[in-house]
Amino acid sequence: MSHWPPLSPSIYYRLSYASAYGVSDVGLVRKSNQDNFLIDTDIGLVAVADGMGGQEGGEIASHTALEALRTGIARALEDANQASESNRNDPDATWQDPNGSAVLAIYNAVEFANARVYAANVGNDRTEGGGMGTTLTGFWRRHGGGPLIVFHVGDSRLYRLRNGELSILTRDQTLYQQALEAGESDNLPARNLLLQAIGPLETVTPDVATCNCLPGDLLMVCSDGLHGDVPYSVIADALRRAEAQSLEQCCDNLVDLAKAYGSRDNITALLVLIER
Repeated sequence: MSHWPPLSPSIYYRLSYASAYGVSDVGLVRKSNQDNFLIDTDIGLVAVADGMGGQEGGEIASHTALEALRTGIARALEDANQASESNRNDPDATWQDPNGSAVLAIYNAVEFANARVYAANVGNDRTEGGGMGTTLTGFWRRHGGGPLIVFHVGDSRLYRLRNGELSILTRDQTLYQQALEAGESDNLPARNLLLQAIGPLETVTPDVATCNCLPGDLLMVCSDGLHGDVPYSVIADALRRAEAQSLEQCCDNLVDLAKAYGSRDNITALLVLIER
């Protein structure tokens, strides 16, 4: 049995604003699952991490990054609650934009996750690009009615299906994507060469953005074991069928599709149906 079990088992979750379900599969080729995902109903956090590294390295990296991310956000909430309590006793306290403070909290939490994984690499004398690492993609909704705070490092993805139209809300941080955007079409790099990840380097620069959500939106966070092999149109069709299926069945179908299209990686799909 793995020493690094899934942080969130495949069961239904009730967030304050949505229903959620996720599944992670070892796939057809790999001997261990270095993917992991987290659905934390207490703080409204959803995230996927796709680890990389020798032996158990990838499993450790993805598990450590998700745990550290959760800890960082929980601390930010605790600090915000304490500040709110202080402000109630101070009529001159300045009211701050909650969305701005939520974005800052995400930046700090991702940096904390990076520091945790990087410290483990330092402890193993594996630094400056060596050692284990992980992608980290997901979102956090601090309060009801507020926007999602989307965060992204690496090449896992966040998709949104709205009124039958599928959009990708993240940009792959890969040499392949960089080459496409530069207009190159020949001798493209391999798709899985990351520009950055959590852990290998002392600093990381996450993509962070606010994103409004509407009731009925279906969000999917997935690893490249799914989106790297299954065509965009096929993913879109599978997600459109989610309205007539359970989230569990849709997740299982997505994993089956990845295998049918020959994915050689671990496969993770996490679905969130926005309800309010």
